Amino acid sequence: MRRFTTSAALLAIGVTATACGPTTNRLTPISNPSLYSVNQPVVQRTDYVLDLNTTGAGVPASEQDRLAAWLDSLQLGYGDQVSLDQSGYGETGVRQDVASVVARYGLLLSDAAPITAGAVQPGSARVVVSRMTASVPGCPIWEDEVVGAPERTSTNFGCATNSNLAAMVADPSDLVLGQTRSGGGDPAAVNKAIEAYRNRIPTGSEGKLKSETTGGK
Repeated sequence: MRRFTTSAALLAIGVTATACGPTTNRLTPISNPSLYSVNQPVVQRTDYVLDLNTTGAGVPASEQDRLAAWLDSLQLGYGDQVSLDQSGYGETGVRQDVASVVARYGLLLSDAAPITAGAVQPGSARVVVSRMTASVPGCPIWEDEVVGAPERTSTNFGCATNSNLAAMVADPSDLVLGQTRSGGGDPAAVNKAIEAYRNRIPTGSEGKLKSETTGGK
């Protein structure tokens, strides 16, 4: 069964990413005497779900192929969150098989799955792909009064900057929560690039540089 649903919560039908700025205090684009940008990105989440048939040993190869084809159709990539919803306590083999397919796209399974419509039936597992998008609704806004305008910022103030930010951010959820460090850094991993650079044999010593001359034949 293949279907997609827009999350019922949808973070109140879109979360206004104002964590980095002050409260708007009911400011509007046409009534904003401050330097705060009222035109802020709004983040929305859509959940796509796919029910897979499972066995006691895990997910059959044919179902894994169907999952891969479905993920291809969604163009799964960075910023998407993939989770698994199983009936009861679930089976370890099922999670491992789904995780191996998702790993081909450079992603890991999330620990918890969002609530979706309909219960997961016994003998099946539900894969949920959560995708967030960001935009600044209503922009651009050209409603400035030319004569007798009060002292305020332009109604279009912030539209260009925040619209570009919403379009370029790789993971729109970062506009809502940001990112937190998980544990400390691994010095060995950090030094790998430096070590590889230092141990690299200079290209000139490998005889690969082309000899050039300004003389004739």
